[in-house]
Amino acid sequence: MAHLLNAESVSVVLGARDVLAGVSLGLDDGDRIGVVGRNGDGKSTLLRVLTGEHAPDDGRVTQSRGLRVGVLPQADDPRAGGSVRQLVVGDAADHEWASDARVRDVVSGLLDDVQTSVPGGIDAPLSALSGGQRRRAALAAVLVGDHDVVVLDEPTNHLDVEGVAWLAEHLRTRWPAGRGALLVVTHDRWFLDACCTQTWEVTGGGVEKYDGGYAAYVLARAERARVAAVTADRQANLLRKELAWLRRGAPARTSKPKFRLDAAAALVASEPPPREDVTITATASARLGKDVLDLEEVTYAVPAAEGDAPRTLLDDVTWRLAPGERVGVVGVNGAGKTTVLRLLTGELEPDAGRVRRGKTVQVAVLSQSLRELEEVAGLRALEAVERERRELVVDGKPVSASSLVERLGFTKDRAWTPVGELSGGERRRLQLLRLLVHEPNVLLLDEPTNDLDTDVLASVEDVLDGFAGTLVVVSHDRYLLERTTDHQVALLGDGRLRDLPGGVEQYLALRAQARSSGQGAALPGAATSSPGSAPTSGPSAAEVRTARKEAARLERRLEKLQSTEADLLDRMAASATDHTAVSALDAELRGVRDERDQVEEAWLEAAELAG
Repeated sequence: MAHLLNAESVSVVLGARDVLAGVSLGLDDGDRIGVVGRNGDGKSTLLRVLTGEHAPDDGRVTQSRGLRVGVLPQADDPRAGGSVRQLVVGDAADHEWASDARVRDVVSGLLDDVQTSVPGGIDAPLSALSGGQRRRAALAAVLVGDHDVVVLDEPTNHLDVEGVAWLAEHLRTRWPAGRGALLVVTHDRWFLDACCTQTWEVTGGGVEKYDGGYAAYVLARAERARVAAVTADRQANLLRKELAWLRRGAPARTSKPKFRLDAAAALVASEPPPREDVTITATASARLGKDVLDLEEVTYAVPAAEGDAPRTLLDDVTWRLAPGERVGVVGVNGAGKTTVLRLLTGELEPDAGRVRRGKTVQVAVLSQSLRELEEVAGLRALEAVERERRELVVDGKPVSASSLVERLGFTKDRAWTPVGELSGGERRRLQLLRLLVHEPNVLLLDEPTNDLDTDVLASVEDVLDGFAGTLVVVSHDRYLLERTTDHQVALLGDGRLRDLPGGVEQYLALRAQARSSGQGAALPGAATSSPGSAPTSGPSAAEVRTARKEAARLERRLEKLQSTEADLLDRMAASATDHTAVSALDAELRGVRDERDQVEEAWLEAAELAG
């Protein structure tokens, strides 16, 4: 196995902070490495050092001779000129690049919407593209190259669920086994599991290495934490003994044996610095009635270019949210996911149909952008929370805003940092906390994972686990959707809202089917399906919701029947000597058991329909 990259005792100092301190590591042929760590801990710095973009303050980085490295930086240059074609394939004629299977696959996988929705297609200037389209064009420019090492910094940003799945498959099959190397920084945990065989965690100025993808990394990290806790307990006991010994002895004795002093000093010096905890506190939520949010026969269209007909995002859609329902929304970019949330909140009004809102509903919305923080940009993080609420009750105890901010991972220094100077991840955490202190009972999240590292994501998911209200999550993060929601629905760009009993896998299968039938390129800008089109298979959203209610009702009936059966058995045992009573009770017991069998069968049918 060839050695490609090597870092020896690399250190990088930014300001007064050691971002990397004496890091030594290597990259070999066949490595597929995911890099994780908290925001600001130095993941991107590590990539820039390894690729030669940033010179280390100490140590050195070496590369094998003739190494070809392709790099996608974290941020693209918004001033980049030229066309999409020049960026991706250079001056190559269409027949030249189209004859290369890899280039053809990359262009179709990443630039399909550019070719179908941007005037000029692949010849369009980069300035005509949206930020997400420019990001995908930059990623395509890296992937079409013949590189020995591919280094990607947040490549899944601006990719939908389908795009992330395509990228993972491309990277898995890009090189033969044991050839090429991948180094990728990402917060997409499904992606890490899908294409990485090793994980590097950047933390505290060092890099800790783990075998496997994200799931294996979490397990190994938990085991390391357990071992470290045992070691720390032993060390604490030794430290207490040493300190107790140092306090003992005659008052006149002014010195202690040097080896005992050295031992105590070594114990104190070896005490590791505490790792900054992030605990997002689950707050209470207001009571929620039986009516939550309903879209009833809603139609909504957005204006198109001059001379074109408006584009219909929703066409006669009915969707009802139940109390406590947890649903994820997926779909192609531009299909109307954010529009659905804005209709639910009343920010938009439908062109036809109506939106019903329950009387007890208290909605909180976490938007894609951080606009809500613009008005408090001059306030400090703690003040921004205190403006919303200075105290709330958690687990029956009053908790101050300063305690909440501290639990959220803000040190005392960061709590007094102006909001405008916080990192993207810190602002995202602050945005979520400002919503939760109002104790909403309906939570609408629009791409909540933007700018969050894996530790904070796990903390957010823990909060959502304990959220008792109705939850709607719009996200391209497949891991988050499968972790926090009970079922998913999809907007496929045809004006309909489709229930997905098979989850994200079913959505990907539907998109693949649409592409194979020649409809993929038309999405999301296609007109709604024609009246003669075949109906979709599977139950409708209304049917699934009805089935869930029926399954819940049948579960309650089963519990009552089981209780009745146990009571009858107890009465039969107490009346064992009374033949007449036992016969009557036995007949009643058979009737209860017959009804239980029927209810169980009905429950199985409802549960299967409900997915």
